[in-house]
Amino acid sequence: MPTRKKFVAGNWKMNTTLTEAKTLGAAVAKGVGTDERVTTVVCPPFPWLTAVAEVLKGSSVAIGAQNVHFEKKGAFTGEVSPAMLIESGCTYAIIGHSERRHILGERESVINHKVHTALEEGLHVILCMGETLAERERNLQERVFQRQVFAACAGLTDEQFHRIVIAYEPVWAIGTGKVATPEQAQEAHKFVRLKLRQLYGDNIADATPIIYGGSVTPENTAGLMSQSDVDGALVGVASLKATSFLEIVKAAGAV
Repeated sequence: MPTRKKFVAGNWKMNTTLTEAKTLGAAVAKGVGTDERVTTVVCPPFPWLTAVAEVLKGSSVAIGAQNVHFEKKGAFTGEVSPAMLIESGCTYAIIGHSERRHILGERESVINHKVHTALEEGLHVILCMGETLAERERNLQERVFQRQVFAACAGLTDEQFHRIVIAYEPVWAIGTGKVATPEQAQEAHKFVRLKLRQLYGDNIADATPIIYGGSVTPENTAGLMSQSDVDGALVGVASLKATSFLEIVKAAGAV
């Protein structure tokens, strides 16, 4: 079985003041240090990216953005381009998060466009997908996964695919305190990997990290990551405290 490096990203969402962001970033940087057993990423709000990137210097913690625009530049008021993110210190960008899909109405075509532009400009992408509660109750989750994988990744080259991390986030588990069981997460991740294998071949399917997002805590991390196809976590609320986020990173490294 191929060995994939564990990957843990913290999505701070629309939280923190500048002082809180710098303090949190510095604490994560100190806790991780130069340890590279787990790929560790923090994703602050746009205004704090440069400041957090500064306090992460010298550590192995990377910085990511929570979103990115699908054009490289132009008259797009309020948007942020991949080049701007890179100049702010970003290596990663989250694309297709369920809150942007379901609250802000991002379509599959927009998500695909964002993925292409971000990769072309040199970013790595954390690509989110997952089913709603209604879709799971109707047993449609596999159909949703297939559609989202195919739509978001259409047209990518093999080289581009090696800069993709897929985050499975059941919408019903995000910020609700509910969490998919390790078995549910494994079932979803296994299916997504099967689709990657069918669509893009063994090399991509075996190399692509598939991480879990949805009420991840230090208490449930080890159980989730003990599953063969769960390669890490996209952490929400628990990433807003350095102690809990670092416990998750530590648990990931121990699996």
